Amino acid sequence: MENNKQKINRFVRIFVILALLLSMFNASPAETSPTLFSEKKRTIKIEVDYTLYEWWLLSWKTSAVVCQVYTEHESWPDDSEVLYYCGATIQKQWTQTNACMYTGEITQLDECKGLYLHLANVTPLVKEVEVNLPAPEVYISVVGCDKEPGQTNCSSLPYLRFQGFEPLPNESIIQIVGRYNGMGFSCPGGSCDLPLTPTGTDGITVEFWAESSYGDASEVYTAKVRVIPWGDFANPDSTSVDKPTYYVDVLSSQWLGEGKSTCSDIWQSFMPIDGPPAWLRTPQLAEQLESDNEYYLLAGMLIKQGLVDAIDCPTGGLETNGAATVCGMEAAQPVVDDWQNQFNAEIIQVANQTGVPAQLMKNIFSRESQFWPGIYEKVSEAGLGHLSDLGADAVLLWNPSFYSQFCPLVLTEETCQRGFGNLDKDQQEMLRGTLVQKVNAACPDCPVGIDLTQANFSISIFARSLLANCEQVKQIVFNNTGKQPGQLISYEDLWKFSLVNYTSGSGCLGNAIQRTINNGNSLTWANVSYNLEPVCQTSIEYVEEVSTMSVEEAPGVEDFLVSPTPEIPIAPTPTQPKVIYPTATPPTPYP
Repeated sequence: MENNKQKINRFVRIFVILALLLSMFNASPAETSPTLFSEKKRTIKIEVDYTLYEWWLLSWKTSAVVCQVYTEHESWPDDSEVLYYCGATIQKQWTQTNACMYTGEITQLDECKGLYLHLANVTPLVKEVEVNLPAPEVYISVVGCDKEPGQTNCSSLPYLRFQGFEPLPNESIIQIVGRYNGMGFSCPGGSCDLPLTPTGTDGITVEFWAESSYGDASEVYTAKVRVIPWGDFANPDSTSVDKPTYYVDVLSSQWLGEGKSTCSDIWQSFMPIDGPPAWLRTPQLAEQLESDNEYYLLAGMLIKQGLVDAIDCPTGGLETNGAATVCGMEAAQPVVDDWQNQFNAEIIQVANQTGVPAQLMKNIFSRESQFWPGIYEKVSEAGLGHLSDLGADAVLLWNPSFYSQFCPLVLTEETCQRGFGNLDKDQQEMLRGTLVQKVNAACPDCPVGIDLTQANFSISIFARSLLANCEQVKQIVFNNTGKQPGQLISYEDLWKFSLVNYTSGSGCLGNAIQRTINNGNSLTWANVSYNLEPVCQTSIEYVEEVSTMSVEEAPGVEDFLVSPTPEIPIAPTPTQPKVIYPTATPPTPYP
């Protein structure tokens, strides 16, 4: 009887093991994970030569060695290295030691106090270093989207193409795997075309990764895909002879297709199906950005530089604050028109490179600098977008790709690898100051007092500062809600939040978002602006002006002379904000 039980137990164990093995071999892609394929580390060990420097700290009084410090650079050990090898007491004694001057008399050395440094040994050595190898990646695009002439929609349902990339020689992508709306898929090789279907207005999430012959896998990437049937043919209550078309939108860091909007990717926020509002658009031609606004401060600068002859106007066409008079403005208008439109082509090019809307940038330049890229007499900000130290800090901290390119131009590569937030205060200040000067196009030796090449360069810097603000807005929303901004906030309102962040700082925006959530209200522009602290409310007018500016409108002199980038508030005084709330029941305002 006992033998029979043992046989039955053995059979059950074998059956369970076989079942587990079958379940592993038959697992669908939706149930697999790249972590099962990533056991192998993508690293290589190499030998490098280096030099070890042995330094002695000795006592002036006794000539005894009190500490030994080892470095891999020939310059003196810094304070942190002395602290590491010698401790805080000796480090303090070393930093407080004054220079001891020797004029040839031995007795003078007896009077020296503290410690002195001596290079004792220099030793060439070899060490083994582990180097990380580049990982495989996957990029996506849309194929099979046959567009009719002059149309942007697809005339048939397209495919989502995944393309794997293996950077290591002699290795290749063996398959692309993922999940589409919860369903698994896999394709052998380095390319995969996935047929798309209508998704609804919220879109669906796609996860995808590549597996390599090296024995590992790429990171898991995500994309939001939206496919909307377009036209009367989609109406079930009526018949139509319209040819079906489809509006296709993809948000992903791995997107290779056209029409990339970087902040949309950052926020995971789809643009409106019928296109963004006018102030968030990028036209195809420079002529479509043309404006003929009256800019009194710009006109004043052009008169001062001798580009406009206003000699027939009283006071030479200038007010005491440097702006043009009405007469001066009339004389300068043709030159002002040419000046404000000379940057249009560069603005559009930068917009296509970064995804920052061209009309938005032009509106901000109008509000901030009136298109004079130097430094006005009473404004300590530079460039077309009036970059300040605070703005420079944001772009260096929140735009890592820009920081990694810019920092080595100022500091050593080794120092830059620490990241902006980990640099010493004086190093951060050096980077901020250098960046502000880089966008300052003032040039006393140039024919018009402005280096126009530098002015065009400042447009690219400014666009990247806006991308940094998009990143910061994403983090603020996530910190307060635990969700991606696009799940809660419209594309247009997220840009308005970014403008608040840009002009008044993250403290203003973060506090207003927190109050709005605490009051149980949704994160709309109306609700969040209603909850801005009084000292932050100048940003409301700023946002409304930038988002409603047309070619017939331009900021007046009074608007410009008010500081366009207020300080971050410290101790606001509570007052009732003067904002018209559009609903019947407004949220609880800032108390």
